[in-house]
Amino acid sequence: MGYMHKYLDVDLTSERIQEKKLDKELAEKFIGGKGLGAKILYDELEAGVDPLSPENIILFMTGPLTGTSVVTSGRWCIVTKSPHTGIYLDSQIGGNFGHRLKKAGYDFILVRGKAANLCYLLVTSEGSTIISAKEVWGRGTFATEEILQGKHPKSEVASIGIAGEKLVSYANVMTGRSHMAGRGGSGAVMGSKNLKAVVVSGTEKIDAAHKNFRELTRTFRTKVQNDDGVKNRNRIGTMMWVNMSNQGGFLPTKNYQSGVFEEADSISGETMLEKYTYANRACYGCLIACGKANKFETGKYAGLDVDGPEYETTALLGSNCGINDLAAVAKASEMCDDLGIDTITAGATISFAMECVEKGYLQQSDVDNLAFGNDDAVLEMIKLISHRERIGNLFAQGSKAAAVKIGHDSMDFAIQVKGNELAGVEPRGSWGMALAYSTSDRGACHQRTWTPSAELSGDLPRFSFEGVPKFVKESQDERAACFSLVVCDFLPFNVPEMVEMLNSATGFSYTPESYLEVGERIWNLTRMFNVREGITANDDTLPKRFFKDIMPEGDAKGLVVSKEQFEAAKLEYYQLREWNNNGIPTETKLKKLGL
Repeated sequence: MGYMHKYLDVDLTSERIQEKKLDKELAEKFIGGKGLGAKILYDELEAGVDPLSPENIILFMTGPLTGTSVVTSGRWCIVTKSPHTGIYLDSQIGGNFGHRLKKAGYDFILVRGKAANLCYLLVTSEGSTIISAKEVWGRGTFATEEILQGKHPKSEVASIGIAGEKLVSYANVMTGRSHMAGRGGSGAVMGSKNLKAVVVSGTEKIDAAHKNFRELTRTFRTKVQNDDGVKNRNRIGTMMWVNMSNQGGFLPTKNYQSGVFEEADSISGETMLEKYTYANRACYGCLIACGKANKFETGKYAGLDVDGPEYETTALLGSNCGINDLAAVAKASEMCDDLGIDTITAGATISFAMECVEKGYLQQSDVDNLAFGNDDAVLEMIKLISHRERIGNLFAQGSKAAAVKIGHDSMDFAIQVKGNELAGVEPRGSWGMALAYSTSDRGACHQRTWTPSAELSGDLPRFSFEGVPKFVKESQDERAACFSLVVCDFLPFNVPEMVEMLNSATGFSYTPESYLEVGERIWNLTRMFNVREGITANDDTLPKRFFKDIMPEGDAKGLVVSKEQFEAAKLEYYQLREWNNNGIPTETKLKKLGL
């Protein structure tokens, strides 16, 4: 079992909802979540489909472990073609929605077409229907969720905000007030379909194939509880990386002009824990509880009570915008969540705008003092972008699209790969992430592989590409499989024990080797999707800033990412993947993987 063995195919144009059987062979070949979603997306779409057209599809995916007794089994993901990058997108999400979707009786929902009227989709174990969303259209995600949960008790809601309605290319999908499909613009895809929300509820039982499943997961839970890394994440969460990144010289600062922020401690996890945190927050089935509830009782934002912010949000809306007030970062994060916009892309895009003003490429006409360190300007820009008003409309498609219009040398410091803005690690301070960002299947991403821990521990050498191509390739394959299960980034497990639980849940007979081969199959499939959309080796690169602008301070002081060594590492990565020199999987490799 593990699966519910059925899914919903929803055509908003015809208002037809069909219940269909899950293809067991495809499930075994691609597991679920990211993998199965990627296969469906590849098969359903032709090259060149406009991501905001009715021809694009959006998939709300669970995996075989979603909703089970495996720790962190509340995870789920959205798969679609990104309006922000024009290539493949999966976005992983926590909260309770994934578990509730499985309880409704479905492994995933496929949505196609475009509704004639504003609507939301209600999915329950008793039946599913398309309902008018006039009551919640124009509202933020917080109010939308509250209203729809009031109408449908014991439900979970995934909704878009104003940014999604306005088709901001990096609009997100929110659930549970603090969990989001953040990157790549899945919220804009929903908005383009006149789909405000998906509401799920149900009471179906989620069974495992073998009787030993509960015992396996119980033993695993004990291991997780005793893990030192888990204890630290429970104590301080992702925010532990603020000071660690700053000390390592790779905390994004003032649009990646530096990797050191002098006032990092004021926005650090340690400061947050000491002054503002009053409770932990956890997703369904999770004992890590890395989320932090914070209340700010004094100062400019007195009375603000919010979950978060997380590290990536703090790096991009904090240090990268020159903001030294954690309350201001928390307020910006809350605004992004309610308006339904990705905090990483918003922070990177606003910091890019600030540098454009600093260089005289933009005038101070729409936002008062759009400059590093001005939190009022950050909040105003979030609002303007989400509503696509005045200068906000220029930045509603991110820094790359804005740079095309602004001109000068602005593309050199529009900090993105394939249109997706970089996350919270400065590549000059982490050469491993230089290769990780450039080869990620959704544009720059910190989730496909994370090298800073290995670099700081000495498992990978710093400021070198020695061993990096192999590390990145193997991590990407493993994460592709993990995001198909679907379980959390932060779950400490070794592959054999996860394979044992997966086999017990599903009745499949994976080995550790065949499980990792599934991850490799998925990675090659998403690459083929992107190749079909025109991606080549020339796109697997970084903004010129990291190759030409010398790091002014910190551990990487005096350094740039060596272009020559980077290109050599990229070629080695292609060779390890058995791709040609243009980054295209060879026919031999595809046949070997059953593609």
